[in-house]
Amino acid sequence: MADKTESALRKALVEKARWMNDSGLNQGTSGNISARSGDRMLITPSATPYDTMTPEMIASMPIEGDYGACEGPLKPSTEWRFHLDIMKARPDVGGIVHTHSTYATVLAIARKPIPACHYMIAAFGGMDIRVADYATYGTKELSEATLKALEGRTGCLLANHGMIAVGADLDRALWLAVELETIAKQFYHALLIGGPVLLSREEIDDAMRSFGSYGLRPSGDK
Repeated sequence: MADKTESALRKALVEKARWMNDSGLNQGTSGNISARSGDRMLITPSATPYDTMTPEMIASMPIEGDYGACEGPLKPSTEWRFHLDIMKARPDVGGIVHTHSTYATVLAIARKPIPACHYMIAAFGGMDIRVADYATYGTKELSEATLKALEGRTGCLLANHGMIAVGADLDRALWLAVELETIAKQFYHALLIGGPVLLSREEIDDAMRSFGSYGLRPSGDK
């Protein structure tokens, strides 16, 4: 039986998956989200419409141990591998959001990384948002490319696919996913009028230093 913390996370995953579609951040069943729950990962199930999803349908997978093992009435998202591998490699990550949001996906299709066109790039840990190399969805190759693109970052684009945002918890990851799509939209439109004027390393570093007290904080932070 799930404890109260796990039950709350299951409910939050359903609510946030529905919000992603209602807000336009995602479409249909193309995206997926996950959250760390102790030594396990909770993840949305495969090919399940969010408006019919219930907390009991959320799949549970061990982060360590029997790789790929799953508990639940439904199979986990076909993208469970990069969710699980991120959780294994990044103990700082407690929530992961993957969407096919329009502008981030446009840039991913064009394989255009997002440069330091806005100070909010600093929220993602560096001077740019990288594009992970293309690989078939759900594969080990995609997972490896994703981990590389996320080194020192909290978000990336997936070539010809979509985007990923990661955070200390699910709320932070979703906040970053919204910010990533917003920056992608701004960058896209700036390209239409001659291209952006980019910020310097010093300017981005200044913004990064200020982010200790800016934006949505992980749960438990004061």
